[in-house]
Amino acid sequence: MKQAKLFKSYIPMTETAFYILLSLAEPRHGYGIIKHVETITNGRIHLGSGTVYGTLTKMQRDGLIIVYADEKRKKIYEITDTGRQVMQAEIARLKELHANAVNFEGEFYD
Repeated sequence: MKQAKLFKSYIPMTETAFYILLSLAEPRHGYGIIKHVETITNGRIHLGSGTVYGTLTKMQRDGLIIVYADEKRKKIYEITDTGRQVMQAEIARLKELHANAVNFEGEFYD
């Protein structure tokens, strides 16, 4: 998939996709991703295995991640350089969003 088309299909990212890729800052298997997301969101997000594995399959097909190792029915996933570029773009977008929210937040309170 061409990079411009890839960025357009992933940015803005769903929260699920964002947290899955964020979890792959180090190689993890699907269950490890689920537990990591629960931990870093203080239990706010509980990803179902179907959602995780469906998203991992799509990301693998699109070249954002690869299977790093396949150990006894557990695939370990790793982010690719393309996946890192997509995350960098999404993080930059979120930083802008956050800065604007902070700058204008007073307008929404009495």
